[in-house]
Parts: sequence; C-alpha cells; structure tokens
Amino acid sequence: MSWLQRLRIDKFLLVLILVVIIASLFPCEGGWKIFFAHLTTAAIALLFFMHGAKLSRTAVIAGMSHWRLHLVVFLSTFALFPLLGLAMNLLVPGVMTPMVYLGFLYLCALPATVQSSIAFTSAAGGNVAAAICSASASSILGVFLSPLLVGALMHTQGGDTDVLQAIGAIMLQLIVPFVVGHLMRPLIGKWVDRHRKLINITDRSSILLVVYSAFSAAIVENLWHKIDGWSLLTILMMSLLLLAVVMMVNTYAARWLGFDTAGEITIVFCGSKKSLANGIPMANVLFPAATVGVMVLPLMIFHQVQLMVCALLAQRYAGKMAKQRAILDATK
Repeated sequence: MSWLQRLRIDKFLLVLILVVIIASLFPCEGGWKIFFAHLTTAAIALLFFMHGAKLSRTAVIAGMSHWRLHLVVFLSTFALFPLLGLAMNLLVPGVMTPMVYLGFLYLCALPATVQSSIAFTSAAGGNVAAAICSASASSILGVFLSPLLVGALMHTQGGDTDVLQAIGAIMLQLIVPFVVGHLMRPLIGKWVDRHRKLINITDRSSILLVVYSAFSAAIVENLWHKIDGWSLLTILMMSLLLLAVVMMVNTYAARWLGFDTAGEITIVFCGSKKSLANGIPMANVLFPAATVGVMVLPLMIFHQVQLMVCALLAQRYAGKMAKQRAILDATK
C-alpha cells in the first residue's frame, strides 16, 4: 500500500493542486485567455453531455421504492447543508473572510457526488441500489436546483449573482448538453459503457481545464493576496466541522426514523457528499472568471476532507456489518 493510500489522499486532487501551481506561475492572458475561455465552454458542454449519456435509467429506477431514505438524503443535500451555510455567517468576518464564506455558501448548494457515494456505501456494506438511485437523482436535480439555491443564498447575503442570467447560462451550457446526451443514450450508450475509462479521463481533463482557466483569471486579480495561510487553515477546519455536523445529524436522523444499519450507511455517505465534478464546471458558468478560483477553494478542500473521513468511517461500518452478520449466522 502506497503512502497516498495510507493517508487517503486523492491522486486527482494532487493533480488539481499541480494545475493551480502552473496557473499561478503561468496564467493565460491576452489572446490565450480568449482561447482558453472558448475551450473551457466546449469542455463543460462535453462534460455534461457525457454525464447525460452515462446515466442509466435502470440504475435510477433501481431502489426507487426506498422513498423515505431518498427524502432524507435530499433534505440533507439541499436543505441541511444550505441552512448550515447560512449559519456560518456568524463567523464573518471574525473567523473567515466574506469571500471564503461565499465559497462555503456555494459548496452547500451543490449536489452529492455519485461515484464516491456509491463506492463508500458499497465498502461499508450499505444499500448500494438505494445509493445509486439517491446519488444519481441528486446529481440530476443539482443541475436544476443548485443554480436556484446559489442565487437565493447569495441574494440573502447581498451578493450580486443574477438568478435569471445564471439559470439561462445553466440551461444553455449544462442542461441542454445533459438532456441531449441522455436522449442519445440509445444510440451511443453501449459505446459509452464500453469506454468508461476514456470517458472518465475526458471528464477529469475538462475539470482540470476549468481549474486552470479559473485560477489563471484569479491570479491576474491577485488571488494569493486575498487568500493567505490563515484563510486556507480556516477552510480546512470549517470543512471538518461542516462534515462532522452533517454526518452526526444524518446518523441520528436515520436511527430516529428507524432505518436499519444498511440504510443508515447509505444516508450518511450519500447525504454528506458534495460534487467536485459538478461544482467546478458550474462555478465557471455562474460566477465572473476572476472570482471562480476563490469560490471553488472550499470545495476542493472539502472534497479531500470528505474522502479521508468517509474512508475511515467506511471501515468502521464494515466491521459493524460483519459483526451483525456473524451474530445472525450464529442464531440460525
């Protein structure tokens, strides 16, 4: 086992950090800035086209009978997180800067991540079919719901996000490619399923391109004069606190509502994630280029925190499920 695996560090996050460093040293300006802006727009459209093409209706239908579980997950993703984001306003400006706070507000409005939610649920012994349904539905709803939440949250805090303009941009750059991709699944679905690895490389390449463009624009606007070491430490500590509160609420809510351990696992892992894959491209559409880098910093750090914490928690749940199975087998 490598030291990265021992520390539960996501290799893709290391690549993202490398791209941020490259953008800091060699930001694109002038004609290259225009070129990368058009290339980024095309990459985001391709990314969401592939998201639509990958979406299997069978996977969405599977586990739909667990409506109570899905309702808890959706409330965690699109109600609990935003409410906690608004509560963080009490820490401004004493603990965090207004810009960092807006980044957390944006994070709280995002949908759940699909791959890691399912992977951790499976590793912990949870209800995988329900996890597939919840995570997929969250990702789909997020394309429509997250821009509305962002507009509402930013407006509450006196932000200048134009909700109608944001919805129009989302419709054109994200939803239209997503819907077209899903409608074309009968034609290209088998090819997409056979080339999942290539599609994943395309997805991640698109995200890296968006990150480079976003941080290039932010560097030109003196990003590292606005974000210092204290701000980065604050983001890390607040990410840990936010994740801990959400997981604790989800755990006790699942037990109070009478879910078994498998259902509790699904609720905890699906209801505590925020999607880097959706969040970074969406930020590029919603916010001015110069602010995107700052806005996604909390998301990038929260992404790594959630992976590390969930990896450890999945091991504990797996041990608990193994003991329950052993007891059940002994009583037979």
